[in-house]
Amino acid sequence: MKHTRDTVAGEPAQSAVSELSPLARPANLKPVQAQSPGANGPGLSGAAAEQAIASPRLVTLPRPHVPGGLKVSTLSYLNMHEFGDLLSKSMMVRKQVFIDTLEWDLPNVDNMEFDQYDTPMCRWIIVHEFGEVLAGIRLVPTTAVCGTYSYMLRDGQLGLLKDFPTDIMFFEAPVTENIWEASRLFIAEDVPAQHRSQVQSLLMREMILAAADEGAKHVIGIVPAVWSRWLRRLGLYAVPIGPRFTIGRISSQAALFSVADQLDWALGKTDSPAS
Repeated sequence: MKHTRDTVAGEPAQSAVSELSPLARPANLKPVQAQSPGANGPGLSGAAAEQAIASPRLVTLPRPHVPGGLKVSTLSYLNMHEFGDLLSKSMMVRKQVFIDTLEWDLPNVDNMEFDQYDTPMCRWIIVHEFGEVLAGIRLVPTTAVCGTYSYMLRDGQLGLLKDFPTDIMFFEAPVTENIWEASRLFIAEDVPAQHRSQVQSLLMREMILAAADEGAKHVIGIVPAVWSRWLRRLGLYAVPIGPRFTIGRISSQAALFSVADQLDWALGKTDSPAS
């Protein structure tokens, strides 16, 4: 998996993205209990939702109703048994996308793509319909430690990953409970064009909500150029935090996505983050 990149001088984290300054946990913060969605939408107020993401693992935020057979689920090692073979099917689709189509040199066994970041610390977000996997993304805490590895952006910056640029970000990779990393973003190739927008929207909503459940205020990750077009169509946004580079045939860039600023949209309270 070879890469090329544009050369861009590094700069301090604060000048690139001010929100990356360490975030202190309020001493008087109390756990927030989730309310059931009512007739007017999810039960958490804006203030309660903001408090909920200020500290890790305080609450599971309510999810907007999804009509029809389309579903989106967040899997972990603790709950994967509730979803049958959904996780293994997701890894099979990952192989189809990243290995068979994009020709990336990645580990795979029994037609499943996996790597060192698929651990009990991560969360797998999967959009599915009648048992078939349509899309997915993986969330990993930036505080993760598994042997010599932590999370992809940081390990790449430290030179631990083969054929991976070390100058991938403009600043030192963060290690904080308030920032999680997104990786292995995919949409299955057989998702019809007329359904892709809805699938993308569901995936992004659940990414925001799952990250907020874990106390994250931001998500960082390597995103392909097509991802920025998704965000614009959905009314969402992300901040570039590294130079552009190419992995295989895909032009990509490290970016930061604000969970806190786009939480109301994910909760179904507004039509777009700008509302």
